[in-house]
Amino acid sequence: SIHYQPFTSKIVTMKFSLLAAAALCGSTVNAEIYFKEQFNDDAWKDRWTVSSDWKSKSELGEWTNTAGEFYADASDKGIQTSQDARFYGLSAAMTKAFNSSDKKDLVIQYSVKHEQKIDCGGAYIKLMPGGDSFEATKFGGDTPYAIMFGPDICGQNKRTHVIFHYDKKEDNLLIKKDVGCETDQLSHLYTLVLRPDNTFEVFVDNKSVRSGKLEDEFDFLPEKEIKDPEQSKPEDWVDVREIPDPEDVKPEGYDDILEEIPDPDAAKPDDWDDEDDGEWEAPMMDNPDFKGPWSPKMIPNPDYKGAWVHPMIANPEYSYDDSMHAVCKDGCTHVGFELWQVKSGTIFDDIIVTDSLEEAQKFAEETFFKKKEGEKEMFDEVEKKRREEQEAAMADEEDFDMDDMEDMQ
Repeated sequence: SIHYQPFTSKIVTMKFSLLAAAALCGSTVNAEIYFKEQFNDDAWKDRWTVSSDWKSKSELGEWTNTAGEFYADASDKGIQTSQDARFYGLSAAMTKAFNSSDKKDLVIQYSVKHEQKIDCGGAYIKLMPGGDSFEATKFGGDTPYAIMFGPDICGQNKRTHVIFHYDKKEDNLLIKKDVGCETDQLSHLYTLVLRPDNTFEVFVDNKSVRSGKLEDEFDFLPEKEIKDPEQSKPEDWVDVREIPDPEDVKPEGYDDILEEIPDPDAAKPDDWDDEDDGEWEAPMMDNPDFKGPWSPKMIPNPDYKGAWVHPMIANPEYSYDDSMHAVCKDGCTHVGFELWQVKSGTIFDDIIVTDSLEEAQKFAEETFFKKKEGEKEMFDEVEKKRREEQEAAMADEEDFDMDDMEDMQ
C-alpha cells in the first residue's frame, strides 16, 4: 500500500520559488500545496494505487492514461474510466497532510470530462485521513473519508455532491439542497472551499454556484428551538374552520330522485320486432336533476380559533460548534476516486489540494482554462465529422432501399 510521504524537497523548492516571485504571485506567495497531479508522465502509476483488494478483478474497471477523443494538446493527459458497468478505485498519498488545527482554508479542485455522454456514474473525489495506516489497496466505499465532492449523474438525478464527515455525529453530512452539475461532454472544473470560519463555497468553471454557512446548509447542529414538551393543544381548542349549517334541511323527496332515467328523446327503431327482439326499452341517461347524496351546506364555525401553534422554547441541547469545519482534525493524507460507472469514459485531470483559492485559480489558468478553447474547437470538429458520417450512412441506406424496391418491380 502507499504510505504517507513527508513533505519533499521538490515541493520545498517550489515554495521558495513562489516566494521569490512574490511580485507576480501576490496572495499565492504563502500558499501551501498539499497535493497536485496532472497525469502527464508514466510515473503516475507509481503515485497512485488501484484498489485491487476492494473488489474482484472482474468487477474493477481499468484506468487508462489519455487526452481523450478531443483535446487542446495530445500530450496533456488525464486518467479515464475504460470499461462499462465497473467499479473504479484509485488513491494517492498527499505530499503533505492537511490538518484542520492549522485554521487554514481547505481547497480541493479538479477537472471532469464526460466524453461518453454519461447516463449513470459517479465522478466525485474523496479526501481521506489515515496516514501510514491507510490501506490503499483496500480503499473503497466503506473507507472513512473527510470530504466527498464532485458530480454524480444517474438518470434524472444530476448533482454535485458536497459531503463532510462530522465526528460528533459519527456521520457523513450531505448538503441539504442539491448543487447542480454539468452534463455535457466537455471538461469542467469543480472547486470546493472549506473555511475555518465555518463557511463553504462551491465553484464550477470558476463561477460560484453555492456558498453559505455550514450550520445552515448541513445538519451539523441540532435545531436552535424545539417544541415545548410541557405544552399541548387544549382539549377545547376548536380548529375546525367550517361546520354544517344547522338550519339547512334536506328537501322533501330528495332521495326519490333517480340517478338515471330513460332517454326521453329515444325512439323504438322501425325494424324492432317485439316477438323476436323482446320488449323495447329506452336507453338510460344521467338524470340532470340528480345531485348526488345530500349534505348540508357549510358555514363558518363561530367557535373557530385558528390553527393551534405549538409554543417553541430554546433547545437545551443546542450549542454552536466552532469546529464544524475541522473535518481533517487528525490530518487528511490521501485523495482518491471510488466510483461506479454504468457507462465509462470519464476523464479526470488537474487535481490540486491547497489552502489558497487564489493558488487553485492560478493553477486552473495554467491548465484547465489554457486548454478549454482548443478542446471545444476539436470537439466541434469531431461532432461535425460524426454528423457528416451519419448523414452519409443514412443516404447510402436510402439508396440501398431504393435499389431493392426497383429489383422487386
